[in-house]
Amino acid sequence: MINSHWMEEALLLARQAAEEDEVPVGAVIFSSEGKVIAQGYNRREQEQNPIAHAEILVIQAASQATKSWRLTDCTLVVTLEPCPMCLAACQQARIVKVIYGAADPKGGALSLGYRLHEDLRTHHRFNVVHEPHSECSEILSRFFQKKRIQDRMKK
Repeated sequence: MINSHWMEEALLLARQAAEEDEVPVGAVIFSSEGKVIAQGYNRREQEQNPIAHAEILVIQAASQATKSWRLTDCTLVVTLEPCPMCLAACQQARIVKVIYGAADPKGGALSLGYRLHEDLRTHHRFNVVHEPHSECSEILSRFFQKKRIQDRMKK
């Protein structure tokens, strides 16, 4: 079980994303010593960039902070199950563990059956753990409910 502190940090970032009208997903990367290396949240709307997911941005920031693309001593904590692109980025960055709080049945890599992190044909395998956290799901539900209401009011 993860120290809930890391998920709480990721949730703070998800709330910040929601305040900025971004899909509320936050991510934190920390070392085996418990030091925060980087943190981030979705910025697709602000950057008008389809790959500006929280995981991608935090991996980039962690690589810059450590001056290495190999994050072999790092764990990623994210509020939402990584999509296939983000799971592949974790594999490329050599992340050792990914922990997520909310499943994503329509977009999450594991929910869709993409288990790249376990594929014996790849050069790097790592652990992925779903630690359900009700607030991770609730913040997303509230965000999209608000969006649907706003869309109806525009019509």
